[in-house]
Amino acid sequence: MTTRGRFAPSPTGPLHLGSLVAAVGSYLHARHAGGQWLVRIEDLDPPRTVPGAAEDILHTLEAFGFHWDEPVIYQSQRTDAYEQAFQYLKDQGLVYPCACTRSELQALPANQDGLSEELHYPGTCRHKPIRESESYAWRFRVPNESIHFIDGIQGEQRMNLNESIGDFVIKRRDGLFAYQLAVVVDDAAQHISEVVRGVDLLSNTPRQIALQRALQLPTPDYAHLPLAVDRHGNKLSKSTHAAALTLDQPTATLWQVLQLLHQDPPTALQQEHIHALWQWAIEHWNHNRLNHIQHIMLNNALNY
Repeated sequence: MTTRGRFAPSPTGPLHLGSLVAAVGSYLHARHAGGQWLVRIEDLDPPRTVPGAAEDILHTLEAFGFHWDEPVIYQSQRTDAYEQAFQYLKDQGLVYPCACTRSELQALPANQDGLSEELHYPGTCRHKPIRESESYAWRFRVPNESIHFIDGIQGEQRMNLNESIGDFVIKRRDGLFAYQLAVVVDDAAQHISEVVRGVDLLSNTPRQIALQRALQLPTPDYAHLPLAVDRHGNKLSKSTHAAALTLDQPTATLWQVLQLLHQDPPTALQQEHIHALWQWAIEHWNHNRLNHIQHIMLNNALNY
């Protein structure tokens, strides 16, 4: 079977160095295997979508020499597919309405230790009757079992969703579908065989595997790349105001990203055309150099 990878940015702002690291890792993983690589714009949340950001992201990817093998898909155009999956889960009795607010969950004893950024949901509304006067989110009934998978970079992983996070939302109170459901539906629709992304999304994987099993969809291979962090240990992200990528020296920036990914590109390639650097990187990609690494620290000299 042909390897099929993907890069799925959210159009909440321009690409920064951290997102470029994820894009490069996913691209090289697919191309090194002789496979295909796709781009998906995850514009599922209109309030967070920045006008023009999707076009800017695609332009930036092109400037850095990325090529995708099929037309870009946009999650905002795929609501019918998510609704169909949701209705299937509903028919199977695997979802239920929930009226709990975030403040109510924060007040629960299980969420008072401050050790986890994610709130545990104890199943409060699992067996409550629906009252027409209330608005609801819809939660997926997680299995009370350990979900096990081997991550291609981070190694063996296990999580019992019932114990760690509880039932999670797949359709929000405002009617929008949640990321967890959409990404599972889209990966299956695009026949994605491997998901290579940042380690900050590692904890999402058991949720997605649980949904794949419930929807009788295939589970791709997963590999979670280390995150690029600054000298204070902060993840580069839009929420931390990471600087947008500049396009004036794409070869030099790509060479720096390959260094961050422990690929040790030849110094001479900094002066070559970006296609020559890509050719070397695809041929020599070795994800094993990243095994069990969760963070890569930026050198202050990096120019991006």
